[in-house]
Amino acid sequence: MPRNTTSSAFFQRETQNRRRRLEDDIRGMGKIFWTTHSKQKMRYYQLSEKRVLRVLRKPNRKEEGIVDGTIANMQIAGTKKRPTEVWTMYVILKRPKGVKIISAWRYPGRTPQGQRPIIPDDVLKDILKEHLK
Repeated sequence: MPRNTTSSAFFQRETQNRRRRLEDDIRGMGKIFWTTHSKQKMRYYQLSEKRVLRVLRKPNRKEEGIVDGTIANMQIAGTKKRPTEVWTMYVILKRPKGVKIISAWRYPGRTPQGQRPIIPDDVLKDILKEHLK
């Protein structure tokens, strides 16, 4: 039975278009800058760069960050039995144009909308120290 080449070509074009749109989204933000704190937290919470960028691009919720002038994005993760949230805190840079990712973390459970997740004091001190460099 011959394979339908028009449908497979259509799906190939669609996936290429999807990839191009995602790359354009990232390009529109400019360059991505990672702090050492964010890299350490990504390693600790086993979050990949792609996962953090996905939270940045398509958040379920967007709120004001803990540090003044920052934005925090959240995406729901986990299962019904073990719900978690993946958070990313960043600041938009004017010069050089881009986004500086300050921190990324996984929060166990669900936070009510409008309330910030509880962050331990030592982590908050690390974030403030890193952001004020």
